[in-house]
Amino acid sequence: MKKTVAVLLASLTFGHSLAAVNPEPAAIAPLAEKSLLLDVQNVEQSYIIAVGERGHILRSIDGDTWTQSSVPVQSTLTGVYFATHQLGWAVGHDATILHSSNGGKTWQIQQYLPAKEKPLLDVLFKDVNNGIAIGAYGMFYRTDNGGKTWTEEFHEEFLPLEDIEYLNELKMEDEESYLDERASILPHFNRIVQDGRTMYLAGEMGLIAKSNDFGVTWEPYQNIYQGSFFDMERTQSGNLIVAGLRGNIFRSLRNGTPWSHVQTKTTALLSDIVLTDDDRVLVVGNNGVLLISDDDGLTFRLRPEHDGKAMIAGTWYKNALYAASEVGIKKITIAK
Repeated sequence: MKKTVAVLLASLTFGHSLAAVNPEPAAIAPLAEKSLLLDVQNVEQSYIIAVGERGHILRSIDGDTWTQSSVPVQSTLTGVYFATHQLGWAVGHDATILHSSNGGKTWQIQQYLPAKEKPLLDVLFKDVNNGIAIGAYGMFYRTDNGGKTWTEEFHEEFLPLEDIEYLNELKMEDEESYLDERASILPHFNRIVQDGRTMYLAGEMGLIAKSNDFGVTWEPYQNIYQGSFFDMERTQSGNLIVAGLRGNIFRSLRNGTPWSHVQTKTTALLSDIVLTDDDRVLVVGNNGVLLISDDDGLTFRLRPEHDGKAMIAGTWYKNALYAASEVGIKKITIAK
């Protein structure tokens, strides 16, 4: 599952906020920038934010000096997203959702549900009020008030008809068993991406889908691969690229169909697609894999990092790739 060392049929009628338990805050660690980091974002070309294990959140203006932020949980954090220069959200294990209103310097809990024992894996806001957080086993939370409350949704359009019929029968027979089964029947949702009015979702078992109503309803694409996908992006030229297990990359011209397989010369898990400001497409993955395309993803050349360490996410900042990796932040300069 992405970022771990591993329709709308029914919305629950309650909003989640703080759990009754009081988590321990993340410890300030001198070597936090060398620890496992799982996501990184360039915030309006002003600074970069990285998140990772033990509740670590790191912030840098120049990309060289990093400051660890004050974080109220020790849960591993898997995703981060800033809607504005100041307003950001981070998600992770224990179905944790954190919010910052000061550019990532300090964070507050909006949701913390350790009893769920599932990680959220990505978060996205289309504006300062409307956001979505997704994760393992189809976890899907929505807010329309900036995260003051989060409502869980169940999206049955990702299930085959026989599973839908099975759940309906189980619901009539045993409500408790139905809720237990529903909590684990959906595939993992790994990445959510907004492109204009269209939202894209990539996940387990070859799941790729699009939505034109901010995730209220989804239209799955035709299955092109049985393995997991971990990222999906629209390139600078308007084409779609999706990346996943065993070095698989697929590319689609404009409208998402048909998809063509792109040769990568690697079988490593590919975890993140990075678009540069000079029209290149980069893909990072396990075993130090770095793929570089100068032709909008039509072809890639392989340029692995010598240490062979997994790179889980990346962002382009000040003419360099900053990768969140198993050994912390890596700055990689790539000649044109």
